[in-house]
Amino acid sequence: MKKVLLLMMIMLACTSEPVFSSSKFTGLMDMVLTMPNGTGKVSYYFGTGEQRMDMIMQLKKIPDPLKTTVITKASRPDEAIIVNHQVKSYSFVNLRTAAENATLLDFDSNYTLQKLGKVIVKGYQCDHIALTSTTEKLELWVTRDLGDFSTFRLLQTQNPRLSNTSLSRTLKNEAVDGFPVKIVQKNQNGLYIMELVQISPKSIPSSEFSIPSGYKKVTSNIKPLGTSEKAHLRELMEKMKKFEK
Repeated sequence: MKKVLLLMMIMLACTSEPVFSSSKFTGLMDMVLTMPNGTGKVSYYFGTGEQRMDMIMQLKKIPDPLKTTVITKASRPDEAIIVNHQVKSYSFVNLRTAAENATLLDFDSNYTLQKLGKVIVKGYQCDHIALTSTTEKLELWVTRDLGDFSTFRLLQTQNPRLSNTSLSRTLKNEAVDGFPVKIVQKNQNGLYIMELVQISPKSIPSSEFSIPSGYKKVTSNIKPLGTSEKAHLRELMEKMKKFEK
């Protein structure tokens, strides 16, 4: 039981897509995140063949902020670097293994999508869409001018709902693509809002995509799941879904 729960926790932190997505945009995006249990800041760095996401969360019951960094590179498309700044460590994650395991964490498989028109956000033309599933309502404002949804999904490691393969498949089937500049997400846990506050087109030096000096390498515990582990994990996820309803 402990082993499976540990696998779930690791997968929640590392759900990703095993394809490197190259952003059209080069520069820095800063976004703010409001959650029922705290606030956060998300910064995306887009270089040439490299990308990085920093997430700093300040949770109400935890005095110190939590900071995580994810780095991906076109030269190693099946790999992500996960940096834990609290313990000054980093690990290499096999994205194909993580993506295979992540399909077991899909909260829903019955999304319906509604296209609400085109709007301008921070000077970028966006498609405004609404998605509804059994356990949540989601609104996205996405623009193709800054990148694609798989780029966002690759870097977004803190929210398994946004790494949901069914969600990604629904967008693809409806020919909707683009990098989200605003997200409004509502489920049983409360309301989550993430939106772009500043965008800075510029050249990002390669040093920004390096592992911080002095950080210790640790071995990733993400491994392909066996048949019994997959069955057990699916059972746990079904129980989680029922608990949220």
